[in-house]
Amino acid sequence: MEEEVTGRLEHGGEGEFVGAGEMGTAEPEGKEKGIGRGPDNLLPGKSLSANQSLPSFNGTFALGFFSPENSTKYFLGIWYNTVPSNTAIVWVANRESPLDSPGVFTLGDDGNLVVLDEARKVIVWSSNVSVSAATKKSTTGLLMDTGNLVLRSGHDTLWESFDHPSDTMLPGMKISLNKRTGQQRHLTSWAAVDDPQPGNFTLGIDPKGPAQFFIWNENTPYVRSTSYIGMETNTAFTVDGENEPSTNGTAYFLTYNIDADEAYLTYGVSNSSVRLRFMLNPNGQDELLLWMDNSETWFSLWKQPVDNCDFYARCGPYGSCHRNETLTLSSPCKCLTGFRPKFQKQWDMGNWSGGCVREKPLPLRCDNQTEGYFQTFERLKLPDQSVLLDNKSIIECKSECNQNCSCTAYAYINSTESSSAGKCLTWFGDLMDVVENQTLGPNIYVRLQGVPHGNSLKRSLVIAIVSAIAGLITIIFGYFLWKKTWGKGREYSEIIRNGIAGGGENDIELPLFSLKSILAATNNFSEANKLGEGGFGPVYKGILHVHEVAMKRLSKKSGQGHQEFMNELKLIANLQHTNLVRLLGCCVEDEEQILVYEYMPNRSLDKFLFDPSENTKLDWDRRFHIIEGIAQGVLYIHKYSRLKIIHRDLKASNVLLDEAMNPKISDFGMAKIFEINQTEANTNRIVGTYGYMSPEYARYGHFSEKSDVFSFGVLLLEIISGKKNASFYHYEHSLTLAGWAWKLWKEGRGMEVIDASVRETCQPHEALRCIHVGFLCVQEAPADRPTMSSVVHMLQANEGTALPPSKEPAFSTHRNSPATGSSSQPPTIFSVNSLTISTLEGR
Repeated sequence: MEEEVTGRLEHGGEGEFVGAGEMGTAEPEGKEKGIGRGPDNLLPGKSLSANQSLPSFNGTFALGFFSPENSTKYFLGIWYNTVPSNTAIVWVANRESPLDSPGVFTLGDDGNLVVLDEARKVIVWSSNVSVSAATKKSTTGLLMDTGNLVLRSGHDTLWESFDHPSDTMLPGMKISLNKRTGQQRHLTSWAAVDDPQPGNFTLGIDPKGPAQFFIWNENTPYVRSTSYIGMETNTAFTVDGENEPSTNGTAYFLTYNIDADEAYLTYGVSNSSVRLRFMLNPNGQDELLLWMDNSETWFSLWKQPVDNCDFYARCGPYGSCHRNETLTLSSPCKCLTGFRPKFQKQWDMGNWSGGCVREKPLPLRCDNQTEGYFQTFERLKLPDQSVLLDNKSIIECKSECNQNCSCTAYAYINSTESSSAGKCLTWFGDLMDVVENQTLGPNIYVRLQGVPHGNSLKRSLVIAIVSAIAGLITIIFGYFLWKKTWGKGREYSEIIRNGIAGGGENDIELPLFSLKSILAATNNFSEANKLGEGGFGPVYKGILHVHEVAMKRLSKKSGQGHQEFMNELKLIANLQHTNLVRLLGCCVEDEEQILVYEYMPNRSLDKFLFDPSENTKLDWDRRFHIIEGIAQGVLYIHKYSRLKIIHRDLKASNVLLDEAMNPKISDFGMAKIFEINQTEANTNRIVGTYGYMSPEYARYGHFSEKSDVFSFGVLLLEIISGKKNASFYHYEHSLTLAGWAWKLWKEGRGMEVIDASVRETCQPHEALRCIHVGFLCVQEAPADRPTMSSVVHMLQANEGTALPPSKEPAFSTHRNSPATGSSSQPPTIFSVNSLTISTLEGR
């Protein structure tokens, strides 16, 4: 039996390695399964190698080394023990570190489950939990009949494979999100049907929004479920249908739970002998599969995606995808009522990614009480990026949205007819991933301008005539007033307003706030509300529509101006990522140019890194989380956003921290947009901050993705060391932080680079790997630096994964300084911290 599983499943020995000769003996009645010396246990001093397997108590699952068909690599995995096919494998340990020959599975000296590469004498995988000295010699491994591999000390579970899924979710497992810590359990596809290494697709719970599931293609949304807000948390169903196999009434139970701490999905089956699996395929499709003994095949009970409308945002902003049989798969998109295609020619050719725009734009001023209404849409899939308001009546829900001019739509979900308080969902900005003819879905009310469809022609004609006359008078009066008093500053404001509300391809659909509301929110720009000041101007805290915001006001004394302001509008308004700061709107009125952002209560990263009284709040786990977040944000703007962007001013003061210390990259005033296939560009206007600039940019004005990689490398070394790069200008023998760290590294003193406040508590291999990645990023030649994709991969690599060798970093000594030689470059424009003023001082 065991020789039949997969192409070359290497397992099936006698079992002396586990229970000292007791392999296959039944445990006494009443004894807890897995506690003791049974066939499902791995005991201290024993091991599992090639041609041996560890079965679960009843033989449902087995664990051992296998090699997929058409592969020369070996992995430790768990499989359904009686299913003779490659799809029997449900969990893989060393996905990121495949072996060239079967390894050894055993208990390590530290009490952890480990996979050893005997040829190289290294550990390629470990359960990697902290085991006390008193128990590390008495831990045991146990394969449960659920398919869960656990590490135990007595009756205490120290680690379990169910917390670390591969591509498969078994009955009893969870796909979950801890909303307090951000920890996730998610599925990651295989790279290919014969390659268990991590693939491009991930399935998990959305960490940013309400209760919904995503399949991501790397970092890009690929498929999104409906939102489960207000739905029943427990459902049960059977598969005895007309077109489904008979299972004698076996019921499958689906449970979705959401509370203050955790959201999770799990499922179960009433008959434990049924072999069931929910898996994420290498092509990004998830399936619920049932094993059929009579045909020896997996029967697909459910899968997604199955049609065009399952793909995320298939029809762009405000475009709806139709699940209507009368529409062909080649043309499933249409605009919601009150909207029209943004790019009509592209739309007619079948390119719907640009989506739709309003036929009648909303008022530019929030306090402009022109006539508007909410259009009702039925049976829509709830759009993405909703904001949840609990315990509201439907009247209160509508009022909340109506009073906030930034609110574009709302929906109300009441789980019981008798309840007077339900869940109010609101949307701000574009409605994304809209699907019509959705089986489940409440009414959605979308804000439109004008009068509702169906009102009398007479009323519409009167309003049109009055509006035209009023508009003509306003234009004439406004022109003479502008000519007399307002000047060029007002012209800029009009250009900006037209850019936001116009009808061209460069539209920026963004809420405009009135100056009156800005003044009220900041107490007339009072010093008490001031957060700091940067190159653009001062930043103020305020409250707009009950939300805390940060408002960046362009200073007349600033070296920046209209160009940087428009740059931020165009870029951030089109970017959406959890590690990028969110632009909520702007104000262009009376020569004021103000940007309104989400408020970051922990302000900028430099405030924590370089302040001795604050840096202890950044423990190692937080620092590594921040490094990973920044890397993901830069990777997004380089590769996965709608626009390919080079930031050009990445530094600690331009990384903001939210209430959970999640990093968000800010300040895109210096950024540049690249064409999709463009790799580099030149400029005569060098902007940024010395110390973070790459050599080719500081000297010659050449910039590319690798320029941002260099800046990221400097920032990474700052986060690890807690030292400012700028402070090293005061050192006699080392011009930069990288040069100082390189000297220690070459002397074998790499641990001394790590900030003393976390040196004793960090994961040494993780910290040293980060330093190594930092060196790779700050190489002199752009070609020697990795891409951000490679950086993310290296940061997430296992301890045993080798990194490329590094050369000496750029600017390590004074001879490499751009300041030491003459330059014909025009005057350099430097940026300073956007939220705080930081003095440059040695540490």
